[in-house]
Amino acid sequence: MAEYQAVIRDFDLYMTNGADHWFHRRHGASLKGPIAYFCAEYGFYESLGIYSGGLGVLAGDHMKAASDMALPLMGVGLMYRKGYFRQTIDADGHQEHAYPHFDLTRLPLLRVADQSGDPLQVSVELPGRSLTVAVWLAQVGRVPVLLLDTDVPENDDADRPISHILYVRGREMRLHQELVLGVGGTRAIRALGIEPAVWHLNEGHSAFLLAERVRELVSAGSDLEPALDRVKHDSVFTIHTPVSAGNERFEADLVRRVAGPLFDGDGRPGTGGVPTDRILSIGRGADGDERQFDMTAFSLRLTNGANAVSQLHAVTANATWHDLIERPILGITNGVHPPSWLGSPVRDLLERYLDADLDDLDGSNDVSRWWERLDRIPDDELWEAHQRQKLELAIFARGRLRSQFGRHGEAPSTLTELNDALDPAALTIGFARRFATYKRAAMILSDVDRLERLVRNTDRPVQVVFAGKAHPADRPGQGVIQEIFARSRSAKLRGRVFIIEDYDMRVARFLVQGVDVWLNNPRRPLEASGTSGMKAAANGVVNLSVLDGWWDEGWKGDNGWAIGTRDINPDEGAQDWTDALDLYRLIETEVVPRYYERTAQGLPAG
Repeated sequence: MAEYQAVIRDFDLYMTNGADHWFHRRHGASLKGPIAYFCAEYGFYESLGIYSGGLGVLAGDHMKAASDMALPLMGVGLMYRKGYFRQTIDADGHQEHAYPHFDLTRLPLLRVADQSGDPLQVSVELPGRSLTVAVWLAQVGRVPVLLLDTDVPENDDADRPISHILYVRGREMRLHQELVLGVGGTRAIRALGIEPAVWHLNEGHSAFLLAERVRELVSAGSDLEPALDRVKHDSVFTIHTPVSAGNERFEADLVRRVAGPLFDGDGRPGTGGVPTDRILSIGRGADGDERQFDMTAFSLRLTNGANAVSQLHAVTANATWHDLIERPILGITNGVHPPSWLGSPVRDLLERYLDADLDDLDGSNDVSRWWERLDRIPDDELWEAHQRQKLELAIFARGRLRSQFGRHGEAPSTLTELNDALDPAALTIGFARRFATYKRAAMILSDVDRLERLVRNTDRPVQVVFAGKAHPADRPGQGVIQEIFARSRSAKLRGRVFIIEDYDMRVARFLVQGVDVWLNNPRRPLEASGTSGMKAAANGVVNLSVLDGWWDEGWKGDNGWAIGTRDINPDEGAQDWTDALDLYRLIETEVVPRYYERTAQGLPAG
């Protein structure tokens, strides 16, 4: 109870002094209202499983960082009662999917009240009926996040599952979700009497908020063209991936049928309607295909500015969308929320030796830029903190693997062997992310004999730990998981290569805090940012990565390793093999020697 009360006391203190923080110090008079931030998923913490991967975890970090900065921001998303799937891997390496059903009364959520004090509900018109949407609140420090829920008694049984599952496979159901997010989210903000100064679309899933705002203005008496310009004036857009699967598209006829009741009008002032054909024309993709409605194209054309999530991604995005944009897409490199990802031993060092205030990362003066004084931390204490976090990873992973293999029916002797899995003395390489094929998770397995020599070296052993999910519809990605699992159980790699199932934020924290080297080897330039490497770096973990995403600008030549070069071979197979060879070379000649060459005090100074 004393510990609990200390946490609450610290939190109350955190909440009371926002006026002293970054936004109010720098830009207090800049905005007349809050920023409304729309995103399809949020990763705040593993207890609220409404996220799948990088986009959601980034959005969660955005909310927490905005709270730390006292930025006037509110989030809008969907309350997925079945969340994203829980992953198990069977004895043959197949990914299996199970969807939980969240009891919302046991989650850190409250129902939002309307201005009369009643539970807030809004309506969204659909073909032949009106959908009722309930609104929940996740309070993330100083930042409120509205989560929309269609599983309410007022709706037909066929409509209640609309908000159940994140990234549902069915295209028509996905379109319903995105209408609820954009239209329902806008109407929830209006019902609360809030007038945002800026509308921020984090990825194109929420693009219908732009159409809804145009509809509002036309309904209030505006002509269509001025309404489009006005919506564009205070809307901004973040584009997240150059991969086609990450840029949402729908059949134009499907949009016309499902969204017709919302937007099918003649565009005359006061009619309340926007011509669906005009919406479809604004959403025509870069390829000009009139049969498709491209949410990214729609968002780019109807926003005042757009940003990519790294400098290299901006180059890629501008090359892809140059025919649609009036001004260049900016490169604003993603970041992470350090307090969410730092292990306690490393955090204690930062606070003790540098007087670091992780809740106020301002950096506006010499005193606050404590990260520039890292050399004040004694090397032996930094190494001791890292070893503590490495041991925590080992203990956690052993429990996970024992449960996993026990479910497979492995022998007691095999389960006993796991007591020594992930030896804290051995060089440990971590790889964890979505198992989309362009991320090339299995690249380190390209030459199994060469990898065997590395992991079986008795004097300088190496071990590799994987984690990650593939989307239920991504069969090739699931095949990568099966390959890694099979290799990890083979005689050559058994006991030195592991894959931990059910990747979530908790698993991610153990990995970014506890491995020695963080591996990331996507096919350049398809990794838009890849912020997991930042989380590892904040814990003192060294990056070994392809020059893609943030690492293309973050690598300085002496702060980690770059796999391959910036050249791109159009022959993907040849590029993959070239990168694999360079990966092996770096591990053999750079990473392993620097890890095992120790000072008289037993420290790997290199």
